[in-house]
Amino acid sequence: MSALPDLYTIFVLLLTCFALYLFMREKLPLEASGLAILIVLVVGFQLFPHPGGRLGTQAFLSGFGHEALITICALMMIGKGMETTGALQPLAQALAKAWAANPIMAAILTLLIGAVLSAFVNNTPIVIMLLPMLMGVAVRNKLSPSSILMPVGFATLLGGMATTIGTSTNLLIVSIAADLDAAQFEMFDFTLPAAIVGGIGMLYLWLVAPRLLPERQAPISDTMPRVFAATFHIHDDSTVCGKTFAQCLALTNNALRVDRIERGKGLLVAKLPSVILQAGDRLAVRDTPERLKEFEKQIGATLHDESGTSGMTNLSGAAPEQEQLAEIVVTRSSMLHDSSLAATRFAQRTGLLPLALHRAGAGGGKDTTGHIGLIPLGAGDVVLVQGTQQQLDQLKRLKMALVLDGTTNLPRTHRSSWALSIMALVVLVAALDIMPISVSALVGVGLMLATRCLTWKDAGDALSAPVIIIIVTSLALGLALTETGAARYIAQGFLATVEFLPTPVILSGLMLVVAVLTNIVSNNAAGVIGTPIAIQVATELGVSPEPFILAVLFGANMSYATPFGYQTNLLLLTAGGYKFTDFMRAGIPLVLITWLGFSILLPLLYEL
Repeated sequence: MSALPDLYTIFVLLLTCFALYLFMREKLPLEASGLAILIVLVVGFQLFPHPGGRLGTQAFLSGFGHEALITICALMMIGKGMETTGALQPLAQALAKAWAANPIMAAILTLLIGAVLSAFVNNTPIVIMLLPMLMGVAVRNKLSPSSILMPVGFATLLGGMATTIGTSTNLLIVSIAADLDAAQFEMFDFTLPAAIVGGIGMLYLWLVAPRLLPERQAPISDTMPRVFAATFHIHDDSTVCGKTFAQCLALTNNALRVDRIERGKGLLVAKLPSVILQAGDRLAVRDTPERLKEFEKQIGATLHDESGTSGMTNLSGAAPEQEQLAEIVVTRSSMLHDSSLAATRFAQRTGLLPLALHRAGAGGGKDTTGHIGLIPLGAGDVVLVQGTQQQLDQLKRLKMALVLDGTTNLPRTHRSSWALSIMALVVLVAALDIMPISVSALVGVGLMLATRCLTWKDAGDALSAPVIIIIVTSLALGLALTETGAARYIAQGFLATVEFLPTPVILSGLMLVVAVLTNIVSNNAAGVIGTPIAIQVATELGVSPEPFILAVLFGANMSYATPFGYQTNLLLLTAGGYKFTDFMRAGIPLVLITWLGFSILLPLLYEL
């Protein structure tokens, strides 16, 4: 190893360790941790300027204008355009039919399609598109959602490794390698090894992973049909207003089961047959959505409060025949989680009419006393709503909850063909080397906006502040590691412990370190920090840096072993009712398969 590091190198090494610690502990949101590291870097080198002169405020903040970040943001916007136009919806519908016909073959088909799409489109909208369809499949075929969701999510991660635009991590690593004059990768340069190893991984996800996953009761997998707690509001013109409770039940052939009769504020009326029902009374009931709507007609009451109490008035203004019922689930990431419909102004924001509530857990046993709009909601609670297709589409765009079953589909508009064409054009132009992906992606965003496949609001909503901050911070750390010699110091330390091993084994060890790192910190951070170190390791060994850069790229994409390894893992955690150990149970074997596969394949391809 070379001489002892100077103070600047020590400072960057300590700061890198501190960054990894913050990302692992998750005491702060990712964007807050990233911003804190960025501030320390800027202030530190502002107070004590580096002799090289290349490390300063402008250099560290240049990540905001970095080509890789611009490309990532542009591709996020294009993905949002694909989502909002429903460009992939016909594919989801075709897959749903395939599951009904042949679940075994449909499973591998879903894995393959998810993987192929993820090579070109951010996998988050793909997972969001497939989730409602897969949940419906699980319910209809009496399958455990936990056996379906995680394999599909992992398949999209495998597919993302195949091209330079498959994931933001790929783009960053390829861009950094080009900045350091280490290697220039075109879009499909590493598709072959990714396809070979990914194919083995897909067989594992199809045949083995579902058997490793225990049956979990997902928050959104209650037995259909669900029983909802609802409240009938009696008005002056209701059929039962002025009639006895017994007469009210007779109108429904005594099928209506009333839990309690509420009158005024906090007053309960005994359920005696002779009790006269008055305007303003509320009947608390439990039943399935179809029976609730039937009872609503029979007794002339409404499932919503027309007086406007708690903000639950009907805002749709649509004709009854234009409206439909839908069931939506509250997830942990939903705005409704730990809040209420009234507090979030659900009706005003979406125009949808909340009618009834099914609480998570067996029988929906949680307390549902009181107005539906005032009840605090938790993960897994299902709300029955009424509204138009357009209002349900708006709900999806607001990401307030997840539409549970096949009642509604992703929006499908006449602009979907434009969105598909623009995405294909972006990929084709970059693949044929007519223009860089950064330019073609920006042109694609412009075309999406021009053809109204994307609004400016949708474009803004597509961007993720945590992703942007983490990328900028990682780029700043990578620059500091390179310019201060910290990357060289780490590389020499790594080689000092493995210098007696063959080069292929060293490459394999580096990939394994990055794979472990990506499962406990941000995959972008693992990739950006690992790339300059990998280049330095290759330089010290006197071999081509390309296989070592790819070792970091593939290792940084092996985010299978923990729920916070990748953002879609968190989405799956909520939807599938998984536990942390489930990701380890199915994810660690996949990490080992891909690690061993690339450890064998990369040395063969690059003749190490």
